[in-house]
Amino acid sequence: MRFLCIKKKTIVALLCAMIILASVVSVTVITTSSMPKPEYSIVIDAGHGGRDGGAVGVNTGVTESELNLMYAKELERLCEEFGIGVTMTRSDMNGLYDESAPNKKKSEMERRKNIINSSGADLMVSLHMNSFPLPSGKGAQVFYASGSEHGFDLAKSVQTSICQNFDSARNYVSVGDYFVLNYSEMPAVLVECGFLSNPEEENLLQTEEYCEKFCYSILAGILGYFEM
Repeated sequence: MRFLCIKKKTIVALLCAMIILASVVSVTVITTSSMPKPEYSIVIDAGHGGRDGGAVGVNTGVTESELNLMYAKELERLCEEFGIGVTMTRSDMNGLYDESAPNKKKSEMERRKNIINSSGADLMVSLHMNSFPLPSGKGAQVFYASGSEHGFDLAKSVQTSICQNFDSARNYVSVGDYFVLNYSEMPAVLVECGFLSNPEEENLLQTEEYCEKFCYSILAGILGYFEM
């Protein structure tokens, strides 16, 4: 892991971003034109894709795959405003698997692993939407790979930032036995942004305002991690 130095102006911008997010529902755009450009990069992994739509919204039928991509693109936009380099595992609704592969899930996972580990990035964030048999389940949660100290630190920073801005978010991080976490050669987290099985949360997750505020929270957590 490369520990990179972010200049004082970046710290000020981070604090301003977190104050804005904590105090208003409508996200205000952060001005970055005068900020120094920190030289680090991340991988943003939009889960699922193609014939694998993932979880399905209980009310509208929105698929996890399309929401994952919506959040990934918004996080990409915000990161690039802060001068953070971004590698996307997917940038459209197509799957990452080889159409001729007999095991498309295995093919997809191998492709994700190769994109992540060949990126030269400093960390990876995988975005997903959750589902539960009971509609009462709700709240964002962040996972990290077992035994990854830096993964835990990253997860804790992102989860803390999300909790400061969303009352429904879980106030703890958990070990997650996920392929993209276990095989990432860098600090990595998997963010379950909310539950598509909860009618209220499903509706919120589809709004641009909620998506922007949520992705700002992830960004603040990433910047906070690099300041540790």
